[in-house]
Amino acid sequence: MNPEAVVQRQLDAYNARDLKRFLAEYSEDVRVYRPPALEPAITGKQALGQFYATQRFNHVGLYAELLNRMVLGRKVVDHERISGVRERPFEVAVVYEVVDGRIQCMWSYAAE
Repeated sequence: MNPEAVVQRQLDAYNARDLKRFLAEYSEDVRVYRPPALEPAITGKQALGQFYATQRFNHVGLYAELLNRMVLGRKVVDHERISGVRERPFEVAVVYEVVDGRIQCMWSYAAE
């Protein structure tokens, strides 16, 4: 499976605030990191779903604008501008690792 297509589907679901479609692109044992922390901030699809249901998809103005994308094998690196979470839009770099057609790991680097 094409890693870029997997990441694009989850981005489309994110912008539609469609939790079911969003979670379908993640592995059951997904790990989400927020460097510089070494331990995952979120572990497992159930915890990921709980976070996005209560901390992201409940924001009416939520939207991730893709500014740039780079694909390196099974890793996809997105530069995104996120609106609707904070008072002002903010930028992040997100690295997705796709294994067996699902996002296995995600690293999110905030600009601020």
